[in-house]
Amino acid sequence: MYRLLIADDEGIMLESFTEIIRKQFGERITVSTAKSGRSAIEQAESFHPDIVFMDIRMPGINGIQAIREIRSFNSTALFYILSAYDEFDYAKEAISLGVSKYLMKPVSRQTIIDTVTEAIAEVDRLRSQRSDQLRIQEKLQTVLPVVESGFVSEMVMSDRVTDGSSYLQLLDITEKYAYACLIRFGQSGEDGRLISTVRSGVEGQDHYAVMRDIIKSYIRCIVGPVMSNQILVVVPSQKNQIEYERRIEIIEQTRKILTKLEEKTKLKFKAGISRVNRFQDLKISYQEAQAALENSKARVTHIEDAVTSGVYEDDYPIEAERDMFAKLSAGDVEGMQAAADLYFNWILQHDPSDLNSMRLKALELVMRAEFDAFNAGSINYAYNDRKDYLTQINALVSPKEVRTWFFLHMTQIASGIRDRADEQSESIVQKAQKYIRENYMKEISLDDVSKEVNVSPYYFSKLFKEEVGENFIEYLTKIRIGKAKEMLAKGSESVKEVGLASGYADSNYFSRIFKKQTGMTPSEYREHLRADGS
Repeated sequence: MYRLLIADDEGIMLESFTEIIRKQFGERITVSTAKSGRSAIEQAESFHPDIVFMDIRMPGINGIQAIREIRSFNSTALFYILSAYDEFDYAKEAISLGVSKYLMKPVSRQTIIDTVTEAIAEVDRLRSQRSDQLRIQEKLQTVLPVVESGFVSEMVMSDRVTDGSSYLQLLDITEKYAYACLIRFGQSGEDGRLISTVRSGVEGQDHYAVMRDIIKSYIRCIVGPVMSNQILVVVPSQKNQIEYERRIEIIEQTRKILTKLEEKTKLKFKAGISRVNRFQDLKISYQEAQAALENSKARVTHIEDAVTSGVYEDDYPIEAERDMFAKLSAGDVEGMQAAADLYFNWILQHDPSDLNSMRLKALELVMRAEFDAFNAGSINYAYNDRKDYLTQINALVSPKEVRTWFFLHMTQIASGIRDRADEQSESIVQKAQKYIRENYMKEISLDDVSKEVNVSPYYFSKLFKEEVGENFIEYLTKIRIGKAKEMLAKGSESVKEVGLASGYADSNYFSRIFKKQTGMTPSEYREHLRADGS
């Protein structure tokens, strides 16, 4: 069904045009008419036309003015100009308004039919396009929570350091910075604390979709998964810091979000908000938001309002320092060296003559790096391990010597962390492969295996693909089909029995997978082996 509006101040034109449409297109098109620009606008507001034929010269509001007004509330209608005058200014303005065609009066019956036929085809094309867009949008809305949860899990929970650029591209986020809002829910406790219970955690999972929708109705953000009784919300920012007035706005906005969440879920909520940091420093933002929550009884607390830490001097290279330790923790030796180079350049520019401060800073950072390495399991602690550090550092007599000592130790630490991470990755994957080989005949999933090796499913999936060169399903299928081929070659079991023993309860599905992997059905494969052996 199509809706067509004809606007012309000549009654005979309206009647003849309407008659042609009805005879040619019948009930496929509903026609409405107007004799003035004002009437055309009013009709368009209630009639919602798909196609509009508009005379230019009408009393009061002319056709161009009417088109402009209708365009303001109906962006999808197709417009066709009817005019007895070939006026350049009108034609030029009609083009700027996106008019499809300029028809000169008198218009023949066949021209009207051809034009309406073209218009119908264009309406169909636009409807199909909008339908496709809606389907894509619907699918995206289904996938979006998974993508956002994966992003937060990778940036905050994973041991590896990443800038999350692939996720940000998928999410159409171009900002370089973000702040984190950690929302905690539970039952009311003493001193403004929230008590996390198993029940509140389950209720949080049940209400996740509602909570996500409420949060997104207030701010453009990335919403992470439910983690125990918390949800991490990441809010992109163009600027690398928040002014005081904006900070107050964010706190007030967060209070409104919590109020709405409490109304809809009957749970109690608190929130902590971080400073603005780079996206790759989201783990730091998470820690700041958590510190804001832990160090305040208030319902909403910004880290700047929580007495948790001191303040760096204005030009201190905090981003270079954070990047250096992030790369070190990831075992990224070259990345750490690049960040350390930036950091040490600041030291040299800040006060190259202050050798004692330079020595102390180098010693402080190396000891801090060793502490990170200890936590990563790449070094063990011994009381006397650093007994020569003071002697070594005091013997350094130039900035160049301090820099060399600093780089040597930082590189050794980063290399140790990298080697330890490689060993752990190998042990995780090897353990997973062993579990798959021992349990391939059961209904095992990615979640089952990741639980067995004690890492998150997302992290395990990524790690497995990197180490093995194929994903979990591909590897499991290869193991199962390999075992099935062995049984078909050696035994006399039926195809169904072979499928069951290989982990496939459905024999038809087993046959399809087997043929996809080998090019033959199980029965054909067995016959092929017998023919070769005869």
